Amino acid sequence: MPQIGPQNRSRVARFGLFELDLTAAELRKSGVKLRLQGQPFQVLALLLERAGEIVTREELQQKLWPSDTFVDFDHSLNTAINKVREALGDSASSPRYVETLTRRGYRFIAPVQTPDPAGAARETKPGANAESSPPTSPEQSALHPELEVPIPRRAITRALFALIQVMYLCFYLSALFLLRYVQEIGEALRPLWGATGATVLASVVMITAGVGIPLRLYLLSAVSFDHQRLGEKFRQMFPFVLALDQLWAVAPFLLIPQIGLGAAFAVSAALLYLPFSERTLIRMAYLAPRTR
Repeated sequence: MPQIGPQNRSRVARFGLFELDLTAAELRKSGVKLRLQGQPFQVLALLLERAGEIVTREELQQKLWPSDTFVDFDHSLNTAINKVREALGDSASSPRYVETLTRRGYRFIAPVQTPDPAGAARETKPGANAESSPPTSPEQSALHPELEVPIPRRAITRALFALIQVMYLCFYLSALFLLRYVQEIGEALRPLWGATGATVLASVVMITAGVGIPLRLYLLSAVSFDHQRLGEKFRQMFPFVLALDQLWAVAPFLLIPQIGLGAAFAVSAALLYLPFSERTLIRMAYLAPRTR
């Protein structure tokens, strides 16, 4: 077992719901001991010791696999990292704890709390020098690498995204249940688009709602179960989501006789923006992997 350093042996490093007890050689989540032993545990300990810094593959090899040990280093290290991620529920594509830097090494990117020599808790944030930087308040948080805004709690962004999906589901189901009224609106607007307008309108509502319902159910279930590749999947399907949402954004104009032109315009403007807010929420909750 490598020497992590005397000052670390009595420390308990905390990050998120996890804590790493270097004295007992245990990883716990919300007080429950997890199975992580041997080299994966030592890899995590080294990454935590230098949270926010790059730990190269060469450094890991020197500290964990002595020169007189004959092993397939690349395979052993990859296996150890995978076991660490499995224990933390982390993902290589959307990392919350362990970030892979291609052909360089790894970096622990989550804030880490460790007791200082006086016994008080001290938080180390990725990219910050704990010795030279002034103390930071709990309200301060890291900036999003792409949006340059403080990263909010993932539970909040995921909940807002889920509420938007529920709202669209209500739209689709209401339109289908009230399809008779949709046809009546189409008939009332016959002077604008001819005799077949009502049929075309009803068909468009049925087709788009029929496609939108399974789409929203997928997104709702994915964000509810915190599917780690949701960010990547949503980026791929965003052009289709955008087209579908923009089409439904004109629906308020069909209700001009009931709600008036001003209200219809305001609601339509809000619906036009909504798909972009969905994309922003996903980008906040599921950080895209960095390419280097």
